[in-house]
Amino acid sequence: MGAKSVGTQMASVPHIAVIGGGSTGIGIARDLSMRGLDVTLVEQGNLTHGTTGRMHGLLHSGGRYAVSDQASATECIEENRVLRDIASHCVEMTGGMFVKRPEDTEEYFQKKLSGCEACNIPAAVISGERAREREPYLAKDIDKAISVPDGAVDPFRLVVANAASAQQHGARIETHTEVTDLLVEDGEIVGIEVEHGAKSGERVHGVQSGREEIRADHVVNATGAWAGRIGNMAGLDIEVRPSKGVMTIMNVRQVDTVINRCKPKGDADIIVPHETTAILGTTDEEVEDPADYPEEEWEVDHMIDTLKELVPMLEEARTIRSFWGVRPLYEPPDVGSDDPTDITRDYFLLDHEERDSVQGMTSIVGGKFTTYRMMGEEIADHIVGKFGIDSECRTADVPLPGSDDFSVLRDYMDEFGLRSPIGRRSVERLGSRADEVLKTDEPNPVVCACEGVTRAEVRDAISQAGPDLNATRIRTRASMGNCQGGFCCHRLANELHPEHDEATVRDSWDDLLQERWKGQRHALWGQQLQQAMINYALHATTQNRDQDPATHGSIDFAAFDSGPGTERPSKIATEAADGD
Repeated sequence: MGAKSVGTQMASVPHIAVIGGGSTGIGIARDLSMRGLDVTLVEQGNLTHGTTGRMHGLLHSGGRYAVSDQASATECIEENRVLRDIASHCVEMTGGMFVKRPEDTEEYFQKKLSGCEACNIPAAVISGERAREREPYLAKDIDKAISVPDGAVDPFRLVVANAASAQQHGARIETHTEVTDLLVEDGEIVGIEVEHGAKSGERVHGVQSGREEIRADHVVNATGAWAGRIGNMAGLDIEVRPSKGVMTIMNVRQVDTVINRCKPKGDADIIVPHETTAILGTTDEEVEDPADYPEEEWEVDHMIDTLKELVPMLEEARTIRSFWGVRPLYEPPDVGSDDPTDITRDYFLLDHEERDSVQGMTSIVGGKFTTYRMMGEEIADHIVGKFGIDSECRTADVPLPGSDDFSVLRDYMDEFGLRSPIGRRSVERLGSRADEVLKTDEPNPVVCACEGVTRAEVRDAISQAGPDLNATRIRTRASMGNCQGGFCCHRLANELHPEHDEATVRDSWDDLLQERWKGQRHALWGQQLQQAMINYALHATTQNRDQDPATHGSIDFAAFDSGPGTERPSKIATEAADGD
């Protein structure tokens, strides 16, 4: 998307600049554009670049907050029901269980049950035997469990669907666009200064950098953990306390139900079945810089060693990658806490005119992915009220693109010549858009075998996202399966040619490989280390992606083939991780 001049619109149609392309920002853009306002959204990376793209995939029932934060729990169950309706192709209602081990207290179990009742969260007590019938790999000493309506949600698919809806209603969505300053005139914020593409004039995926001033009638700061950094540009103090959480992805779904441990919140207490994998979470550590918070090997080990108490087979399972993100926790100035786990997960609307006597900008901070739409509704109500516009929210009632009239998965094996598992996976991702995307007269081979992504889906994603293969990954899940792109990254790159030149294709290919690698560095032992070396052999040596012929032939690949040992981390894994 190229740069263009955007000025303040006619008085009857205010122009709103939204900063932040995560779930909250995109939800705001969709809501405002559906109410008829002129909207420009800017995001420094891809959509979901920040916290949204680094969540554990849980669609909250509210059960996790039913004791400690009942306001947030109530919001979660309300939005849980809404998202099931408007985003059916993004949600899998797996159900959830809070399981009790012998050392976990009966007192807390009863508090959890009472809390769910107080927050109108459907909950039922089931025996340990019944819980193991539902999930056979649960530990044999699980006493009992509380069943709740947790689910799994695909944040990438959901955000893209919101962006598509916003664009359909006239919004302008600019990714890879960094806000470099707020435009302030006579003490009022009147817009934003941005830089498109890369910094310093470098080319990124064929998009040339360029500065632009985007003038707006109002600016919305929806940047999550980066909200304080944006506020500083106008001398505003926004007290965000970023909290790092590390998660680990397993190669298969060891469970098909969300498993929570029934004890006061702490590290490593949840397993979320997500698409073809299971995600183990999470840690909670306050950090200063939301862009600089690498995970450490002990955190991955801790996740597995703790959660194997709930699902013992995790000790022998293969870990394919880890990832980390920051929760944008907000602490009001009149509240002081030394422990980030004590900070509410509720959200806050900051009217900077009322709070700081600075007109022209509103910030939205805190909250959770599950409540993104509710947050968008509140800030959109606030903005239309400022401009005296009588317009109601429709985002809770109008299905997102892909979820329109979509309730039952269809078998596309005969119609599209696809194997039924591939057809089912395609329809799960595309929803009601399956006909539009999959009906093609051209050959439609599987490009990513792990996730069952076909050429038609890849080309559809490229048509939306351009030559950025990480954006294609977000839309399709290609390269996110067991091989972590080892067998499909080059196939994805091939789909960019000849529409895009060789330099652009190679840059995008390299970026995808690097993104896949960075999440594996602390998960390299046993079979996953062998998989990493297969990927290296394919991409670095066979395809010369490291562009370093001096190393070719000098690696002892036999050293990586000593069997599926489970020791973590091995010396060779550490050396491999340090090598890039």
